[in-house]
This record gives sequence, C-alpha cells and structure tokens, in this order.
Amino acid sequence: MHIEKILMAKEKNRIFIVGIDGLGGSGKTTFSKSLEKDLRNKGRKTSVLHIDDFIHPKFVRYNDSKSEWECYYNLQWRYDYLISEILMPIRMGHPINKEIELYDKENDKYMNHHLKMDLDTVLIIEGVFLQRAEVRPFLDYVIYIDVPKEERLKRVLKRDFYIGDKPAILAKYEKRYFPAEDKYVSEYNPAKKADWTITLN
Repeated sequence: MHIEKILMAKEKNRIFIVGIDGLGGSGKTTFSKSLEKDLRNKGRKTSVLHIDDFIHPKFVRYNDSKSEWECYYNLQWRYDYLISEILMPIRMGHPINKEIELYDKENDKYMNHHLKMDLDTVLIIEGVFLQRAEVRPFLDYVIYIDVPKEERLKRVLKRDFYIGDKPAILAKYEKRYFPAEDKYVSEYNPAKKADWTITLN
C-alpha cells in the first residue's frame, strides 16, 4: 500500500481528509479499515466516517415521482449537513469536537454521536460517489477502488441479504444502483481523476 503518498501529502496544522471512493461492492470498507490500521501503525491519529452515515430517511430518499436510480443519485445523502458540520469547519482549519447526527439504518432515524478530531488527525471518509462536485473540493486525497461490475455483483449477491433473496438483490441493483453508478462514471470519470486508483480484477 502506498501509504507514504498520504503521509507525504498531509498538510500540517489541519485535519487531512482522505476519501475512499468506489462503486457498490468494490471493497471500500475493508480497504478503509486496512488504511486506518496502517496509519495508526505509523503513529497517526485517525477517524473514519462512512458516507452512509449521512443518508436521508426513507421518506426523503424514496420518491414515487422519480425513478429509483434518480432517487438514489439525487436524494440519498445529506451532503449539506456533512459539509456544514464537518467538511467546511475542517477546511477552515478548525478541530472537531461536537455532537453530530449519524443515520441509524435499523431504525431509519438519526442518532447523536460525539465526534472529536484534533488538527493532526487523518479523517478517512469512505463511500460511493465521493468525487461528485458537492464533496470533492473538500477532500485532500482520493483513492478510487476500481473493480469490474461482474465481480462487484458477485460480492453483493453474497452480502446484501437485507434486500431479500438473490433475485431481489439483482433487481434492486439493476433498478436503483447500477444506473446511478453509470451516470457517476460517465460524468466524473472517477478512476482517472482520483489521486490513486487501485484496479482489482
């Protein structure tokens, strides 16, 4: 792992934000855990957030007037909240020491969590679509995990049983997730624009 790229890039006197970008089933969460461990082994303070901590409740992100993929792409995340409460204060050079709202998937509501980050912290944010125009300006370094669609589908069919059985999972991805991912790749070319792209077959 080219962790030295991050250590060399880190600015002093400000929280450094690393984005772990990738499409569904690419292994972002696993990679983030590994990166966090490596950074801590190098003596760095770390904090990890997931873009899915900032999801809108179901009544917002599911809208019958729009197609499923449009809802997912345009209504899924609370970008404004993430930016105003965390990303913008960090960009302005402030430490973080506050209560923030994180989404509780099981209960479809927000729970308060205390978030504390000193200025020498590396914040890892992992999730899909992190190079969108709303978020990318606040990220200091972006790693994109590029995995073929066929492999990602195999993974989610073994993982996402909260959706239902395998036909239900496949239908959900074909209606909601894959079309939104196609739009993201077409519009932003994330594999090319990331600071570091990891290609896995």
